[in-house]
Amino acid sequence: MLRGEMIVSCQAEGKDPFNVPEYVALFAQAAQMGGAKGIRTEGIEKIKAIKKVVNLPVIGLLKSHFDDGYVRITGSMREVDALVSVGCEIIAVDGTFREREGMSGAEFISCARQKYPDSIFLADIATYEEAVACEQAGAHCVSTTLSGYTPDTQTDSHTADFALIEKALNTLSIPVFAEGRINTPADAAKAMSLGAYAVITGTAITRPRVITQWFVEAIKNK
Repeated sequence: MLRGEMIVSCQAEGKDPFNVPEYVALFAQAAQMGGAKGIRTEGIEKIKAIKKVVNLPVIGLLKSHFDDGYVRITGSMREVDALVSVGCEIIAVDGTFREREGMSGAEFISCARQKYPDSIFLADIATYEEAVACEQAGAHCVSTTLSGYTPDTQTDSHTADFALIEKALNTLSIPVFAEGRINTPADAAKAMSLGAYAVITGTAITRPRVITQWFVEAIKNK
């Protein structure tokens, strides 16, 4: 159902005025009306709200932080338990090498698969090596979500990591989702032309505050 399709990441955080489950669900409705075939979202209540109004598969996750302050995607078995309980079709898990609950991302995914053999696990990775490790650990698919958002890959670039996407596509046997700074339709088309299983875009569609900042920065730096 997701092969060759568009997935919209509907998320809101902190003081964002859209950071209410019902408002995030409206983004999901708009995405479905626009032709998206899947939704990615964070938070149990938001997942529940979205599932009430759209009939698309949901990639669910829970965010927390590592000790260094960098984001962690579904980093505990308790969080996996919660996502399974609300019926997420796909569960996104931090697949980086950073340790959580005494395990790397790949090791954590292996344990999650053993506990929930009927669930589908998507590994969010930042590097090619992490993608390979997660595939070997049993991840059903990987997404380049975290490239640029870990200590080793941090960047101020607004451009997607197409080199990582292409390398993963050329060597992995599991589906590779293109995600992370896919900010224009041209970016999405390029990712798909490389062979991405599907494209996931969030900020450029569902973060008006951030999009406004892009325009403001462009005007001030003219």
